[in-house]
Amino acid sequence: MTHRILPRSGTAFELKKGQLLTVIDPEGEQVSDLVAFSAADTREYLSSGRSIDYAGRIFLTTGDILYSNRSRPMLSIVEDEVGRHDFSLTPCSRDTFRIIYGDTDPHHGCQGNLENALAPYGIGPDAIPIAFNVFMHVAVDSDSGEIKVLPPLSKPGQKTVFRAEMDLVIAMTACSAGQSNNFRYKPIDYRIEDAAIA
Repeated sequence: MTHRILPRSGTAFELKKGQLLTVIDPEGEQVSDLVAFSAADTREYLSSGRSIDYAGRIFLTTGDILYSNRSRPMLSIVEDEVGRHDFSLTPCSRDTFRIIYGDTDPHHGCQGNLENALAPYGIGPDAIPIAFNVFMHVAVDSDSGEIKVLPPLSKPGQKTVFRAEMDLVIAMTACSAGQSNNFRYKPIDYRIEDAAIA
């Protein structure tokens, strides 16, 4: 069964060890902020720093492992039709829209959507880490370090598939930042399937 995250909204759910999570961009050029926590102890969370460090590169794709702050595998990328995601930028928030866009009445962004989705699991705002930004296209200048957020490379219907390496609480969004999705707010689809760990 495929579930839909409406534009500029979010959701949270449990993902059991060995299950597959397929994240789909139904209309193309849309980002989903994804965070994960150990279901056994939500103080263990998805770590961009450890995952990037262990992979030896900042752009992760098929065959890479997303690690926790305790250096334990949380998710493995088992299939990736896009091949470009971001694991460096924080979820957009009211402050993002205020500081970067100059909005005087800013949207609560992915941060607010993640907070709302994770509240029933007892996970507070300060516990939300840097997300794995599925489909987000961030270009980095290798000399200056300057970053540019470009339109995602994902085309309609393309997907990325993750395998849970432990029991998890997952939260995901359909990103609220115009710069991240070529200034068109669109949905994100996902499905959960049972699969044996290879």
